[in-house]
Amino acid sequence: MSDAPTGRRSSRSRFAVRDLIGESIAGLLSRPGRAALTAAGTVLGVAALVATVGLARTAGNQIVTRFDELSATDVTVERAQVNGRVVGSLPWDSERRLTRLNGVRAAGTITEVDRGGALTRSVPINDPAEGDEFDLSVYALSPGAFDAVRAKVAEGKVFDRSHDDLPVAVLGPGAADDLRITRVAQQPAIFIGDQTFVVIGVLDDVDRRSELLTTVMIPEAFARAQYGTPSPGSVQIDTKVGAAELIGRQAPLALAANNPDLVKVSVPGQPKAVKAKVEGDINALFLLLGGVSLLVGALGIANVTLVSVLERVGEIGLRRAVGAARRHIAGQFLVESTLLGFLGGVVGASVGMVVIVAVSLAKDWVPVLDLGIPLLAPLAGAVVGLASGVYPSLRAASIEPVEALRGGV
Repeated sequence: MSDAPTGRRSSRSRFAVRDLIGESIAGLLSRPGRAALTAAGTVLGVAALVATVGLARTAGNQIVTRFDELSATDVTVERAQVNGRVVGSLPWDSERRLTRLNGVRAAGTITEVDRGGALTRSVPINDPAEGDEFDLSVYALSPGAFDAVRAKVAEGKVFDRSHDDLPVAVLGPGAADDLRITRVAQQPAIFIGDQTFVVIGVLDDVDRRSELLTTVMIPEAFARAQYGTPSPGSVQIDTKVGAAELIGRQAPLALAANNPDLVKVSVPGQPKAVKAKVEGDINALFLLLGGVSLLVGALGIANVTLVSVLERVGEIGLRRAVGAARRHIAGQFLVESTLLGFLGGVVGASVGMVVIVAVSLAKDWVPVLDLGIPLLAPLAGAVVGLASGVYPSLRAASIEPVEALRGGV
């Protein structure tokens, strides 16, 4: 009667969890080079996932913030129209009136000049080497308009009040390309019909009013005297964040106190839906890229673990011969792959965080770090390693001791 219990006790496994982990670590340390290369796949995958998710949030935040800041501070004032006919007018001192309002950062008038069909060229009409003539639009601007449209200067400078009565011009990049003017150090001249203008600046870009990129811009005071421009066509206002609605209500009173209906004010809406869609699309794209990178790392672990199984057939057969059960063999390889995935997740999360900070510093962005992602990254690496080791571990557990020993170590 006593033999049966003894037999049952002897058939029980004495391979404790501590022994399983110890054997797995020993197996990894016996081939440190291979273990490092195997973990490198997970490192790259997790690093890519953490970096792409972090950069997605950072870039999305920058895009949305930039979108908000630019659109939410853009106020335009135009002359009112009834049945397609202009009935209102804007005062020439609109810039001065509007810049007195609290919340206005910059304001300026922008008016298309009626040049009577005159063409623009960069050489005199009597020059034997006469160049091409171009039908370029001419706009009259008050000095504050350049700040209101957030113009960036590529060459020279823009005009100010000291140029009001002078025939000077600033070119948009498109107009400068047509007229073949790339530098203004020698004060090149252009001709609009018979009128000569000295080019003092060339723009690089504008954040608002893109039509200015292909035009010739001249001082509004000179346009009034030379071309008889009757009144400003529109006023561009750059407000402080959150002040656009207030300025939209105050601008008509400031420009036409007796009859505010003579002016039309365009105030930006609240693009919450657009913001959410832009941010969501960016996050989805980067998450997809990170997932693909992690999948590549998982395939790397599975492949190397399977190769390790094939190379350790003799070892597996010996363990089975001395009493190791199939679950012990499978468990050892599962623990090995899980440890590799976990270590790869730890290192990958660190690398990903460094990448986020480095890219943000290079782009002058504010890094947006979700602390939950680097904390969960090692767990994600362990799960990837566990999943990657399932097939190799089952393959190892299915090896018969006799066939393994017959094949040799």
